[in-house]
Amino acid sequence: MPEHEGPWPIDEFARLAGTTGRNVRLYQTRQLLPPPERHGRVGLYNEDHLRRLRLILRLLDRGYSLAAIHELIVAWEGNRTLGDVLGFEEALAAFRTELPQTFSAQQLASMFPSDASGAGLARAVELGILVPEGDDLVAPVPSLLDVGADLVAAGVPLASVLDASAEIHTAATRLADVFVRLFLDTVWQPFVDAGEPAERWPEMIDALDRLRSLWAPAVVGSLAHALQQRVDEATAEMARQDVAAAGGEAAAS
Repeated sequence: MPEHEGPWPIDEFARLAGTTGRNVRLYQTRQLLPPPERHGRVGLYNEDHLRRLRLILRLLDRGYSLAAIHELIVAWEGNRTLGDVLGFEEALAAFRTELPQTFSAQQLASMFPSDASGAGLARAVELGILVPEGDDLVAPVPSLLDVGADLVAAGVPLASVLDASAEIHTAATRLADVFVRLFLDTVWQPFVDAGEPAERWPEMIDALDRLRSLWAPAVVGSLAHALQQRVDEATAEMARQDVAAAGGEAAAS
């Protein structure tokens, strides 16, 4: 059943979020997740439930305990309407542009046939490019894996591709810190200092939405400009080397 055709029974609902029905029942018992809508004896979960469940799973991945998540949700709901709660959760969840993808060992071997020893795979796991999950591996950013496979197919050594991936991750984390700190310092902290007034929660949602819409043009435009500068510098250096080499050949003759 496609995701947009909810509501869903518990097992389908849990599968869409990447968890189990047992966990869903646990989160309901801990009052993290609202109960389902009852249709006779069947409980059905809607898109609002799905947004809340995905938020819970993200917070768990970041090391929050169930008790801490409950306190956070209670604190949020104490100052907001249900619409504000769901809107803020949705804004928090909307920065990811692609979903994680699971790969089998056989799929990865076909994508990176030069990694016969498995050293590249081990380093990809160490860098977080791949995350073990049972017998499979999950790529949190599948496009990074696809680009790496294309580069290796074009003749770039896998070790060099992994070095570049590590640099990309470092740069991306640094940029993310810049944008998040900008939001926290200039939008969120003044809101907290004002006592988190209920009527200003929509402003927080709008601010997150604006941040999401602005980061890509800023980063992509700046990266394109920097790339062009470096390409121009490299081209000039190659030309100087050619001229110098040509001069040396002329002197020798």
